Formats: sequence, C-alpha cells, structure tokens
Amino acid sequence: MINLIQYRGSGVFCPVCQRESRAFAPYGRPKRRSAMCVYCGSLERHRLLWLYLIHRTNLFDGLHKNVLHVAPEPCFEPNFRRLLGTGYLTADLLDPRAMVKMDITNIQYPDAYFDVILCSHVLEHVPDDRKAMREFWRTLKPNGWAILLVPITAEVTFEDPTIIDPQERLIAFGQEDHVRRYGRDYIDRLREAGFTVTVTTVTDMVPDHETALQMGLTAASGEIYYCTRGG
Repeated sequence: MINLIQYRGSGVFCPVCQRESRAFAPYGRPKRRSAMCVYCGSLERHRLLWLYLIHRTNLFDGLHKNVLHVAPEPCFEPNFRRLLGTGYLTADLLDPRAMVKMDITNIQYPDAYFDVILCSHVLEHVPDDRKAMREFWRTLKPNGWAILLVPITAEVTFEDPTIIDPQERLIAFGQEDHVRRYGRDYIDRLREAGFTVTVTTVTDMVPDHETALQMGLTAASGEIYYCTRGG
C-alpha cells in the first residue's frame, strides 16, 4: 500500500487526475522509478494517452459517440463514464466489472457500429491478433478512429505459438500471459487490417523535456497508434 503522506508535495503533475505530488511511485517488473500516480494509478502510457485524447481527438467534443473501451483502465473509466454518457461501452473477456463480456476476435456488434475504439496493451495477450484488428476495423464506422496500443519491446515482432508454459512465456515474451513481443513492424499489421495509421511520440506531444519529465512521460510511455478507417 502506498503511503500518501510521503508523496505530498509538488514535484510532479498527473494530467489524468490533475493532481500534484512529490514524485510518481515505482511500478513494474523490474520496477521503474517515477512511474505511477499515487492518486489515480495512471502509468506513463496512460498519461500520454490522456494528453493525446484531450488535445488531438474529438472524443470530448460533447457530441454523442458509440465508444468501445476494451479492458478499461481504472484511471480513465470514471472520467469516460461521466464525459461520454450512454454511448460509452466497456468490454473485457475475463473481468466481470466490464459492461459486456467480449472476445475481440469475434465482436458481437454490427459492421460500422463504433465511432471510437480504445484498446491498450491487450493485443499482446491475444493469439490471433490479426483477426482482432480486422474485427476492430469491421466494427468501426467509416471516418471513425481507434487507438490500439501495445508494448514495443523488439525490433521485429517475435511470436511462437508452441510456447505455452507461463515461465517460458515470461522468458520469451516478457510476461507470463503474453503471446508475442511486438516490434516496429506492428504498424504493418494494423495497415494489413485496413487502417491508416499515424504514430505520435512523447516528443511530438510534449516537446519540452522538463515538462515531459514533470508529467512522468518517458520512454515507458511508448507511442500513440492512431488508426482511422476511411470513408
């Protein structure tokens, strides 16, 4: 449990919950210094995504949208429910707290149903990720957009379906329940599914290095993969 008293101060700022603290808490395996907001639990990638959603998308323009949020992050979900209203749908295959149970390789919604799809750090758990990407494309409206994030931990994507033992997966893929390591060719899989993809880095989003550090935006934030389906 985090002792909030020791984090009182104003050294860093979380853009998700709009709160200051002395530092971000360590998190991860191995632990990353200054990673997690002690108030809302946001990590580096969440803070980058929040800034992107606020400043680079129309998600919060007040117009009704059908939004699919796969494996919703606790640091986002309350704000999304409040700001997005009845069009907001959370989905997960295993978590009973989600609004619907969903296998993203077989989405039980019509073609061109969603205006927005958000899916972060899920595809590395999915054996047939290409099928999931095609399902996202199918259910996205023409001119809709999706943000589909994964950890990029290799130069070239590596997967081996014969590796099923959790400890062997930990060694091969970095986590017991991962089925691959994504590389820089991840974008090619998204394009093969039909998406037009724009990549945004931390520096693109927050050019000032000191400001980025104050918000805990580091290499661990990854990159934003903004995927659109043409009209």
